[in-house]
Amino acid sequence: MKTHFIGIGGIGVSALAQYYLAKGHEVSGSDLQSSEITDFLKDKGMKIATGGHFADNVKSDFNLVVYSPAVPKDNPEILQAQKFGIKTASYPEALGELTRQHFTIAISGSHGKSTTTAMVGLALIEAGMDPTVIVGTRLKEFGNSNFRMGHSSFLVIEACEYDDSFIHYSPKIIVVTNVDKEHLDYFKTFANVKKAFKDFISRLPKDGFLVANRDDKNMPKIVKPIFGIKYYYLKQKESAKIKKILQIPGQHNVSNALAVLEVCKILNVPEKTILKSLSKYKGSWRRFEIFKRKNYTVISDYGHHPNEVAATLKAAREKYPTQKIWCIFQPHQYQRTYYLFNDFVKIFRKVKIDEIIITDIYDVAGREEKQISQKISSESLVKKINKKYIRYLTILNAEKFVKENIKSGEILIIMGAGNIYKLVEKF
Repeated sequence: MKTHFIGIGGIGVSALAQYYLAKGHEVSGSDLQSSEITDFLKDKGMKIATGGHFADNVKSDFNLVVYSPAVPKDNPEILQAQKFGIKTASYPEALGELTRQHFTIAISGSHGKSTTTAMVGLALIEAGMDPTVIVGTRLKEFGNSNFRMGHSSFLVIEACEYDDSFIHYSPKIIVVTNVDKEHLDYFKTFANVKKAFKDFISRLPKDGFLVANRDDKNMPKIVKPIFGIKYYYLKQKESAKIKKILQIPGQHNVSNALAVLEVCKILNVPEKTILKSLSKYKGSWRRFEIFKRKNYTVISDYGHHPNEVAATLKAAREKYPTQKIWCIFQPHQYQRTYYLFNDFVKIFRKVKIDEIIITDIYDVAGREEKQISQKISSESLVKKINKKYIRYLTILNAEKFVKENIKSGEILIIMGAGNIYKLVEKF
């Protein structure tokens, strides 16, 4: 079988491509630009074309073409596949097919999906259940990959709500970590976000289970008292045990770990095994990833929503109560910054961080509206926040400024979902 992936550098699509490769398919793919992920896939034996999407990348003998939800329907490679009569499927449709072939555990929520997915996968591995795992970050335990091929019926996936992707999945267990004003470029209103989660939960079979965060104020708006619901919350008795053993900081991660505990209990994994696995977890790529430098500490984090930024910076202050903390933040997407502008202002005024630099907004290809991008900027955000310790600088100038001013023993957080992570290497 020959399978081609359009947008193969995406964190979800790249994981699915590895699944097909592990199943013996001949896998190829294309993306607009090369990245660490496309280089990684090339090293695994996939034929990857970067620099754009071209009809010539699709051959007449391909059996299946899978495309990222970010790829428009008039993409030349999709059109070429249709011309040849090749079956096409979006990433959520293709993953949805896998969920029907497995006992699927789907981790959803506006924040915390990747960490929770990783911890569930690792706990099931610890329990000898040998799951296949598709996660939205890279794990050292998976050979620095976002995918693990298992040989049991268990499939653990990160289920994203963007573009209603998770509606295509058929899980036996659903986790909802929280529901927030996220992906408003697609959903437009928070009411539509909540409706999407309701629709997803309704896909549970009668013998399925819902694991939901009782601490989230929006949970009652999407969850009715239904069969098989398991709540977790920070004041439950296991919370203290987890806080004591967890290596990753922050109350939000204690909450994520409690979700893992509930999932594993449903699957009859002994608590001792779950706690052992959680105690070994040191985090993943761009999730409060700590790098010790000669004189200071650098933390790389993926946080890009106001509540994620607030949780990460709060966790940093808890972990480093006396040190000076710097933060370089790259806003992700003009539309997110526009829709959540006041939320960003509010959290940056409140956080207890010593120096904050906000760089230019990361432009997400194919997901921006020109009208909105002309209305919003990082300079306008900083001006509105109006605090002495917050400034706007380009990435280049931010690097220069911090290098000239950071002192021994201080902490530098580099945060955002765009290309800001490349700055970590500069320090």
